Amino acid sequence: MPINYYIFLSLALFCIGIVGVLTRRNAIIIFMCIELMLLSINTNFIAFSYFTQNQTGEIFVFFILTVAAAESAIGLALLMVLYRQRKT
Repeated sequence: MPINYYIFLSLALFCIGIVGVLTRRNAIIIFMCIELMLLSINTNFIAFSYFTQNQTGEIFVFFILTVAAAESAIGLALLMVLYRQRKT
């Protein structure tokens, strides 16, 4: 498959994530849309890493996944604190 397919897939995922972040008010859905945007960036890194035969993109993917996991944990912890304070 040519690299254009990967780029268009990544663009579509990123646009869906942007629309979700800008239009939704639910914090959990916003976090899911941010995760979707990070995964689209990872798709680009993997595609370019494969086509250029360079493993730098794959190393960046591990760092992005680590940041995404930390963001999810902190975001859910903040939501739990808000729920305990407001009871809603």
